[in-house]
Amino acid sequence: MIYDTNHYSNEVKRMKTDRKWKILLIHHTHTDIGYTERQEKIMEYHRGFLCQAIDILNDIHAGRRKNAEGFIWQCENYWQVENFYEGASPEYRADFEKYVKAGEIGLSGTYLNMNELIDETTLREGLEKAQKYGVGIGRPITSSMTADINGFAWGYADALADSGIESLFTCIHTHHGMFPLYKKQMSFYWEAPSGKRVLVWNGDHYHLGNELGFVPFASTSYLVKDEYAVQMKNHLIYNKNESKTEDEELEVLDARLERYLNRLSSEQYEYSFVPLMVSGATTDNAPPSALIAERVHLLNERYHGQVEVQMVTLEDFFKTVLSECGEIPVYRGDWNDWWADGAGSTPAVLKTYRNAQRKLSICDKMDEDKSLGEEWLRRDAVKNMLLYAEHTWGYSSSVSEPWNSMVNDLEIRKDTYAAEADILISRNLDQILKKKGETAIRAQRKQRFKVINPHKLDLCLSAKLYVEFWEYIEGVPFYEATDFEVVEEETGKVLKSQIKRIARAFEIEVLLDMKAGEEKVLSIRRGYGGKQNTVGTMIEAGAEGVADVVAEQKPREDCSCIETDYFRILFNHNSGVESIIDKRDAKELIRKDMVAPPFSGVYECSREITDVCRDRTMMGRRRKSYASVRSLSNLKNIGVVDNGPVYITVRLDYSLEGTELYHVFLKIYKNAPLMEAVVRIHKKSVWKAENLYLSLPFTVGGEFETYIDKTGCVMRPGIDQLPGTNQDFYLVQNGAVLHGEEKDVVIGMKDTPLMVLGELEAGPVVLCDGKNREKNQGLLYSWPMNNFWETNFKADLGGFYEFTYTMLIEHRSDISHAFLSCEAINQGLISFYI
Repeated sequence: MIYDTNHYSNEVKRMKTDRKWKILLIHHTHTDIGYTERQEKIMEYHRGFLCQAIDILNDIHAGRRKNAEGFIWQCENYWQVENFYEGASPEYRADFEKYVKAGEIGLSGTYLNMNELIDETTLREGLEKAQKYGVGIGRPITSSMTADINGFAWGYADALADSGIESLFTCIHTHHGMFPLYKKQMSFYWEAPSGKRVLVWNGDHYHLGNELGFVPFASTSYLVKDEYAVQMKNHLIYNKNESKTEDEELEVLDARLERYLNRLSSEQYEYSFVPLMVSGATTDNAPPSALIAERVHLLNERYHGQVEVQMVTLEDFFKTVLSECGEIPVYRGDWNDWWADGAGSTPAVLKTYRNAQRKLSICDKMDEDKSLGEEWLRRDAVKNMLLYAEHTWGYSSSVSEPWNSMVNDLEIRKDTYAAEADILISRNLDQILKKKGETAIRAQRKQRFKVINPHKLDLCLSAKLYVEFWEYIEGVPFYEATDFEVVEEETGKVLKSQIKRIARAFEIEVLLDMKAGEEKVLSIRRGYGGKQNTVGTMIEAGAEGVADVVAEQKPREDCSCIETDYFRILFNHNSGVESIIDKRDAKELIRKDMVAPPFSGVYECSREITDVCRDRTMMGRRRKSYASVRSLSNLKNIGVVDNGPVYITVRLDYSLEGTELYHVFLKIYKNAPLMEAVVRIHKKSVWKAENLYLSLPFTVGGEFETYIDKTGCVMRPGIDQLPGTNQDFYLVQNGAVLHGEEKDVVIGMKDTPLMVLGELEAGPVVLCDGKNREKNQGLLYSWPMNNFWETNFKADLGGFYEFTYTMLIEHRSDISHAFLSCEAINQGLISFYI
C-alpha cells in the first residue's frame, strides 16, 4: 500500500505555538522476547523486520517508492542485529552494513532491555559484543537506547562508558514506573561511580509518536486522555475507509501535536526540538513502516515554516542535543529500576538462574586465562543468561488467563534460558574441576577431596564433603555413627567435622581457614574409640535422652539459648529468635523495633477478587493495595535438630497464611561469627494479588548505614540515588551490609535478590531525594515472592521452595571487603572428590 498524499498537498495547517519546532522521529521496534508471541517466533519477527527495513531502503534508492526519502530505521539493541545475522542471506547482510555506514540504519550499543537481575560480567560482555560488531564494520557505536524499562543499576553507567557508549536514550514507561529527576524530555549527564559520564536523554514513552498521530494506520490512546481517546475506544472514528481514516488521523495529529507542544512550553521546555519514538504498529515487536516517511513529507508541507519533521538515528539525535542544549546538568547516583520485581513472580527458576550466575563467577575466578574450561560452553551460558535477564517476564495475559497455552508455553521457554545457562556453565565448571583433579566416583575408593578457595580474600568458611550412601571406609559401611576423622593431608591435622545424612549421601562439614586462592587436600579415615560413650559423673541428659538440665560449666545449647564462641542467641517459644548478642562487644544484633522475628515470614494478600487485573491495576506504582490483609508467622514448635563439633541447628516451625508449611533451619557455627538460615516453604496457589516477605531485622548495635551491591556497584539505598527514583524496593546481586564504625553485619541473600527497606504498609509513593537516611536505616526485608502485576507476571506462586540466607559479622571498616565476603559466603568453597 502506498500512502496517498495528493489530496493533502496544498493544505497548510497553522498552529498556535510559541516557537518553530523540529520533531525528530526515531523509528524502531520495541523488543519484548515473549510478551506478544513465542520467543522463537519473536526472533523470526525481528529478523524479518530488519529485512523489511532494508527492502524499504532498497525501494527508495531504486526509485520504486516515492515520497519516502529520508526513511531511517533505528535498531533498538544489538540482539536484533545478532539475531538478524544468524538467519539473513549474504545479500541482506551486505545491504545492512551499507545502510549502517550511510547512516540510514542506526545501531544501539545495548544488548537488550535488561532487568537489573543481570550481573556485571554478563552485562559487559553483551555491550562488548555490540561494540565489537560496530568496530568490525567500521562504524563504532557511540549511542544506545532502552525502552519500556524504568531504571538501571548505577554500574550500568560505567559499563556503557567503558564499552565506548557516550549517550543513552531512555523511553520510560509510567505503568507501575516513573522517570527520574521529576521530569522527562530532558538531557543530563549521568555520572558513574568511577566519575565517568554518559549523556542521557530522559525520554517519553516509546509509543508517544504513535499516540500523537505520526504513524499512518497506527493511532492509539494510552497516555493521552482526550476526546479522541473516547472516540477511538468507542470506534467512532477510523471505521469508514482508508481515505477517511487518513483524514481523521491528521485531524487527531493536528490537535494532539499542538496541545503537546504547548504543554512543553507551559512546562518551561527549553529547546526547539522534540524527540519522539515511533513504531510501524502500536504494539511491542512491531514491523517498520515506510508510510511514516511519507507522512513526514506531507507534514513538512502541512506545517510549512512552523513545524519541521525529520526521521533520525540515535547518533543524529545526540548530535542535536550536544549542539543545542547548552549547559547540561550532571547527576550522580543509582537509577533504581521500577520493573526489577518481575523476578519475584518466578522464585523457583530464579534460584536456578542465580546458581548459574555464581558458577560463572567461580569459573572466571578459577580459570582467569580461560585455558581450563570450554570457551563455547561459557559463551552459550552467557547468552542464555542475557536472554533470561531480558525484562519480559511472561505473556501479556499471564494474570488474566493463567491457564492459556501460550502463557504456559512462554513460561517454559523463559525458564529454559535459566536452565540452559545453569547446565552449560555447570559443564564448564566440571571441565575446570577435572583439570584440577576431580575424578568420577568409584567402588572401594579412598575418600580424598580437594578444597579450593577461589576468592581473592582469606576466608574462614565450611567445606562440604560428600560420601555416597553405599560407600565403605576401610572395610566398614559408612553411616552417621561411623567413627571417622577428617585429616588435612599436608599437615596431618585432624579437623573438627560433623556428619549429616541427606537424600543419597552423607554430608560432612568442616570449618577451614583458607588463604585467597589456596588449595587443600583432605582425606577421611577411620577413627578408633573417639566417638564411644560411657557413663560419666556429670549428666545433662536423662535416660530418656532429653537434655533438659542446664550445666553451668558448659555453654548453653538448647532451644531456649545457644552460646558459641561468637554469639549468645535467645529464643522465645511464642515467636522465635528473640536476641542475638555479639559476644565480642556485647552488642545486640536484633532491632528493638522489629515487626517480625528474624527469618519469619510476612504475608500480604488482597481481600477479594473482583477483577484479577483491575485489582492489581489500582495498586498504581505501589506494590500492594490499601485493602491487602497482612499476616505474621506464628511459631508452632522449636527444637534442636543437629548438634556437633562444627555447628548446631535449631528448627523453627511456623504457620503463615498463604502457606501450608513454613520452616526455618537456623544453623549456628560454633567457631565462626557466621550463621545460616534455610527457609523451607510450601506455598499455596492463590490467584489474588500476593506478597511474601521475610524479616531480616538486624543491626550492628549502634549507628550504621545500609549498603547493597547492585550490578557493577555498591550503593546506599535512599542516599546514592538519582533524585526522583524508586526507593520502595531494590534488586541486589549478593546481599546487604549494615556498615558500622567498628563492624559490619554482612547479610547474604543467595536465592532471593529482591529486598525492601522500611515500612510494609501501603501508602503514597515517596520518591528518593538522595537524603533519605530514614529509608536507608529502615527495617530490612527479603521479598522472595509477588504476583501483583496485572499483565505478564506469573500468577501462580504455589509450590515448594527453599531459600538460604547467611549472616556474618566482620570487625573491619572496608565496605568493599564486606561485599567480597558477601559474595564468597554465597558462592562458598569448592570441594570435590579426587
